[in-house]
Amino acid sequence: MNLHQFRFVQEAVKRNLNLTEAAKALHTSQPGVSKAIIELEEELGIEIFARHGKRLKRITEPGHHVINSVEVIMRELGNLKRIGEQFSKEDSGTLSIATTHTQARYVLPKPISDLRIAYPKVNISLHQGSPEQVAQMLIDDVADMGIATESLSQYDQLVTLPCYEWQHVLVMPKDHPLAKKPNIRLDDLAQEPIITYHPSYTGRTKIDRAFESKNLHPRIALEAIDSDVIKTYVRTGLGIGIVAEMAVQADGNSSGESNQDLAVVNAGHLFGKNVTRVAFKRSGYLRNFVYTFAELLSERLSKAAIVSAMNGKATGENDDYDM
Repeated sequence: MNLHQFRFVQEAVKRNLNLTEAAKALHTSQPGVSKAIIELEEELGIEIFARHGKRLKRITEPGHHVINSVEVIMRELGNLKRIGEQFSKEDSGTLSIATTHTQARYVLPKPISDLRIAYPKVNISLHQGSPEQVAQMLIDDVADMGIATESLSQYDQLVTLPCYEWQHVLVMPKDHPLAKKPNIRLDDLAQEPIITYHPSYTGRTKIDRAFESKNLHPRIALEAIDSDVIKTYVRTGLGIGIVAEMAVQADGNSSGESNQDLAVVNAGHLFGKNVTRVAFKRSGYLRNFVYTFAELLSERLSKAAIVSAMNGKATGENDDYDM
């Protein structure tokens, strides 16, 4: 047995049993991948994959056990590399962060800047995607940590902790009739075209649930993943925007763009609170600068709390928040 065989098995599973795609990802030949897997099966005395001709069709029952063991071996191999890096180059390396646009745009600039001061030799790699993509990047070891509001707690392979709470706000032109209304209700909004986030981003689930609870059917004029895009279309008069509060807070607006031409109304009473969470791959090894960045991100995220969560101890990981 060797690590090449384990990587080939792992990649075949990741590529939905498509050996051609697995070979491309591993920069090798398809026959080479197939041969290595067959040699591993022969050495183990079992079939990891059921085949139809030369094609892999499904994972066998013993194959599932083999794949689980391979995942553990490859994860621990990655941990060994990180341990070596930790102690040979304690103050350098790369911090890889997977997150959504809203977090990258409005929340992360300051803690990233602070980390660069504390660890000037640490490079930062920022990967943006949907919450589901953020989770997958953690599972695939593309990222050291993930930050998002939705989805992260739904994966058994991840350890998640609450990071900070936030609410939605309404944004509209200052001369809009609702801007002067002292208490905006959901039925008021249901009469207006609405511009807000794509259903998988930035607390959109809370927005939909709030309308559904009142049996209201809002008119969604535009969906986007970018708060700045939402505000841009509000300015054109397309509708009322529903965005995360950090998207209109001055200290989060690093581009210098002003929101002074818009009326901003807190919508916490309509849609409730959201909780952004930070996630790590379960059983992963975290370098010191990862803990430092987490502490810069939120006072909730102490090294002790993260270590406790990674060791499977109660830390509020499963708090009853909308994700």
